[in-house]
Amino acid sequence: QVQLVESGGGLVQPGGSLRLSCAASGNRLNFKLMSWYRQAPGKQREFVASISLHGSATYAGAVQGRFAISKENVWETVYLQMNSLQPEDTAVYYCNAREFGINDPTTWGQGTQVTVSS
Repeated sequence: QVQLVESGGGLVQPGGSLRLSCAASGNRLNFKLMSWYRQAPGKQREFVASISLHGSATYAGAVQGRFAISKENVWETVYLQMNSLQPEDTAVYYCNAREFGINDPTTWGQGTQVTVSS
């Protein structure tokens, strides 16, 4: 049973930085991709960034150049370094793991709140 636990959210002023962590447990060796998504109040969940088994990163246009995704060991932890945060980055941030297998089994974390406000 795969479990994902996010941490590192909080309140930060515009222009500030936060680093989110996603700790994974379970059959991590079967992961092929891990991602961060976010959902702002009243909006749909949207893609933020992903990192592949081989370390290739992909970013949404809104965060390109400001956010950086990285992973530690064999999917033990995935990080999202967020710099130059703006109020529009305020959202609940979710970690997502996609596994090899039929229909790409996917697991979500419980989310961590990020609030950017002065």
